[in-house]
Amino acid sequence: MKQFKRIGVLTSGGDAPGMNAAIRAVTREAIYRGVEVMGIYRGYSGLIEGDIRPFGVRDVSNILNRGGTMLYSDRCPEFCTEEGMQKAVNTCREFEIDGIVAIGGDGTFRGANDLTAHGISCVGLPGTIDNDITSTDFTIGFDTAMNTAINLIDKLRDTCESHARCSVVEVMGRGAGDIALQTAIASGATAVAIPEIPFDADRAIDKIRTSHSLGKRTFIVIVSEGMGKEYSATLAKRIQEETGIETKFARFAHVVRGGDPTLRDRLLATLMGQRAVEELFLGNSNLVVCERAGSICTTEINYALTLDRMYKGKLAEGELSPYSQEQIADMHAIGERKRKLFEKLYSVVDRIGL
Repeated sequence: MKQFKRIGVLTSGGDAPGMNAAIRAVTREAIYRGVEVMGIYRGYSGLIEGDIRPFGVRDVSNILNRGGTMLYSDRCPEFCTEEGMQKAVNTCREFEIDGIVAIGGDGTFRGANDLTAHGISCVGLPGTIDNDITSTDFTIGFDTAMNTAINLIDKLRDTCESHARCSVVEVMGRGAGDIALQTAIASGATAVAIPEIPFDADRAIDKIRTSHSLGKRTFIVIVSEGMGKEYSATLAKRIQEETGIETKFARFAHVVRGGDPTLRDRLLATLMGQRAVEELFLGNSNLVVCERAGSICTTEINYALTLDRMYKGKLAEGELSPYSQEQIADMHAIGERKRKLFEKLYSVVDRIGL
């Protein structure tokens, strides 16, 4: 077991419901093991500037039910420079922080990877509503974001039914269609447009026209923001022009990031937070805690980042050279499983969203 005097915990990048539950779990687990915990405010900016204070068990009371992050978050371009990195390392030395649990997305993980290379043990937790970290089936905040979206879509459906309207709803997700695809199924959407699968707008409009002729009054079309900034508004205009059905466009935007985390996100964040501390104490570092097939596991940060770029088609030449053929095959298999899941779920919307 590795000996620690203090560990730090920070949140970085976009906030996600469940981050507070993760902060609580990390703090309580470390204190249980007899180690001091330092709360690092405003992500890597706070680490550079020394915006840090000690956490006791009561400092994290009554936070797991709150959305956002009580440690706040920030974007930190300075941390991407060697000078900024050295400032962060010096802060760790000053505060006697031996390890850090970093909660966020891929940018957060790259920072944790760099800190590890500078001698600070780090473990990352996937905190993002987008569910766009390929190494894990679910990210902290994803379930809450979908439930928030569903709640809003249900309200739109009420007024669509009253006025025989169509609503084109854009949901967050950055370049990933996870939120859009799953909320489309759960909301009974007629169609869904996501970046991962080519969208046939002509076919979707024909489907709306046919269903309308059979007496359907309400139409919901879900669009991922990854389709482009003006895509949803343009699609709404086209649907109205080609079907004669009054069509409204709604962009939920950042409201989907807020709100009380669901049970699933609180549980996932708690289990991941506990596992992160456990890994640090086992002497393991440069890891991302993941959930795969219902189990909590870990993977190396560089592996997770490379897998993510492979799945998203962003690999640089030679980037796979450090990995064995077995590891590369495993990356391909993980990506293929995710693609097949998308295709399967997409077919559900296509078949029963009538």
